[in-house]
Amino acid sequence: MTPELNVLEPQVPEYTKADFTSDQVVRWCPGCGDYSILAQVQKAMPEICRKAGAKREEVVFVSGIGCSSRFPYYMNTYGFHSIHGRAPTFATGLKIARPNLQVWVVTGDGDGLSIGGNHLLHALRRNIDLKILLFDNRIYGLTKGQYSPTSEFGKKTKSSPVGSAEHPINPLLVALAAEATFVGRSLDRDPKHLVSVLQRAAAHKGVAFVQIFQNCNIFNDNAFESFTNPKVRSDKTVVLQHGKPIVFGKDVQKGLRATSSGSFEVVEIGNGISESDCVSHDETTEGSLPYFLAKMGEPDYPVPLGVLRAVERPSYGDVVESQIADARAKKGAGDLQALINAGDTWTVD
Repeated sequence: MTPELNVLEPQVPEYTKADFTSDQVVRWCPGCGDYSILAQVQKAMPEICRKAGAKREEVVFVSGIGCSSRFPYYMNTYGFHSIHGRAPTFATGLKIARPNLQVWVVTGDGDGLSIGGNHLLHALRRNIDLKILLFDNRIYGLTKGQYSPTSEFGKKTKSSPVGSAEHPINPLLVALAAEATFVGRSLDRDPKHLVSVLQRAAAHKGVAFVQIFQNCNIFNDNAFESFTNPKVRSDKTVVLQHGKPIVFGKDVQKGLRATSSGSFEVVEIGNGISESDCVSHDETTEGSLPYFLAKMGEPDYPVPLGVLRAVERPSYGDVVESQIADARAKKGAGDLQALINAGDTWTVD
């Protein structure tokens, strides 16, 4: 009798950053923040694949149009450089058709929040298992410096010479309003923090939206300098940690405390106020805290970085697969030709 063969599933290789670095010449402006983001994604991918049990050929990057959208060329994975604002749509189709793939979307504040705003919104609300990275430099860089949906009010650019008359979109509030199950934020100037947020997003089952502050040194240089500069970052930003008090400052001397009116205020720790008096961050809350954090910023509050929201909800793909399985169990595998010929038919001579 021939012994039964013990066939082992092929193991995921031990990848390095080099395995995810393509042979293409990177064509961003020297000094662009995209270089840092690219390096951190390439650095994070080996661990992400190891934890997910995913091979490199099961990773796909989909982009739209803009400086950030050259990203797929520089990743040694499968990729798709699609059309303006429609990256979430292409990514949705791919993920539903091939649920085993790990699908990332790379977009910008113009591509994702202007012409692509509707597509982004519905990808978020449907909870499709996509990892969406929005590079936010508050400017249209590829078309040479017009104001974008996230440009601040009064911003003087080539398309707003006397100042923008529009109130900017807050990407985090858009994601929260769409009830995205994972909402985070990081920046190009803190590689360690960015890698940690990318890994958290990758491990999340469902849609993961990450806003990344990215400096455009040609058309909007130092847009975030007031709070991303390493000399002031600890006093001007707060790194959120689930289950821990929201405190910040070089000497951790400040914190966020709830008020009797249901809002929050910045307090100095000391003189009878301790860390225990500060509100603890809860990524799973359905209350007002994540919305308040999303709106926090200069000059009265620190800019929050990290994961604002991480909750569990069935992903769109899981629901669709369950519906298909139920339909097959009740009606069989189906016959496409029989379906086409079903019902009223006509013969045309």
